[in-house]
Amino acid sequence: MKRALLALTLAAALPFTASAAEGISYNYVEAGYAKIDAKNKFADSDGWTIAGSYAFLPNFHVFGSYSKQETDSRNYVFGGNTFRTPSADVDRWNVGVGYNHELSKRVDLVTRIAYEQNKYDFGGGFGSDKFKGGFVEAGVRGSLAPNWEGYAFAGYQDFDNTRMYGNLADKYDSKFYARLGTQVKFNQNWGITADAKFIDGGEKEFFIGPRFSF
Repeated sequence: MKRALLALTLAAALPFTASAAEGISYNYVEAGYAKIDAKNKFADSDGWTIAGSYAFLPNFHVFGSYSKQETDSRNYVFGGNTFRTPSADVDRWNVGVGYNHELSKRVDLVTRIAYEQNKYDFGGGFGSDKFKGGFVEAGVRGSLAPNWEGYAFAGYQDFDNTRMYGNLADKYDSKFYARLGTQVKFNQNWGITADAKFIDGGEKEFFIGPRFSF
């Protein structure tokens, strides 16, 4: 984590550029379908996400998202008896700041750091719990064609209060990850975007939905 933060600091020390790479906007809002594919079937969930970004300076932007998902209710066999596990509500939000540095006319180097909180409401009288932490990531984002862009990031995430849940919360505990995404643009403002996050250990997260850039 310390090395990642140092890398972010060094990136921020790079000379400012006049603007983002050609065809890249850090001003947008998006919403769509979200899914967590956990290693443990009791932790799989899906739902919706809304997110956005705003460039307050040519090379800096703030971003954030809110997601509401639900796990499936499943049968659990123990001691020859079958129990029905209740579904759990999963509320996630994050807020952070990013720095973009133009590497070429069509490619940006991007570094981002954020605070994130995940709340699980287990239902059935089992209470709720929160995982608080954050992530840092760096990568490239660029225009692949006039109506097509993509990005690739490598990151690190860490949260507290996870070890007591074993592999149900394994994805939150000191993990490296890779994140890939793309956007197909219908016009200057509207497009469809997709994002896939692959976390060390096998967990995966997905998002797809429309984006409005301004």
